[in-house]
Amino acid sequence: MSRAREIRSAVLDCAREAVLKDRAATHGAPEDTFGMLAALWSVRLNMMITPAQVAIMLIDLKTARAWENPGHDDNWVDMAGYAACGASLADADRQVKPHDGVSVAVLMEGDA
Repeated sequence: MSRAREIRSAVLDCAREAVLKDRAATHGAPEDTFGMLAALWSVRLNMMITPAQVAIMLIDLKTARAWENPGHDDNWVDMAGYAACGASLADADRQVKPHDGVSVAVLMEGDA
């Protein structure tokens, strides 16, 4: 296996571990955390933010950090993890579309 392929594999393996085991045990389910952030940011920004959009914005954060320090592996691992969470959240967004005047928090209560 080439070095580049080994690096890609290691980043994806670390991201898989983080989103499926490590961080879920510490921080709870990504659906809950990203849903809470969506509700908070929706209020702060006075516009509807979906949980999938939260994932995109967290990738933006890691992109900015990687721009300044591309050798820091954690940024790449987190971007891959946020992308995986974003894909599952985007699927959930397709299942329940937010409507004007309905907050993300209210939509999330229906899942409880």
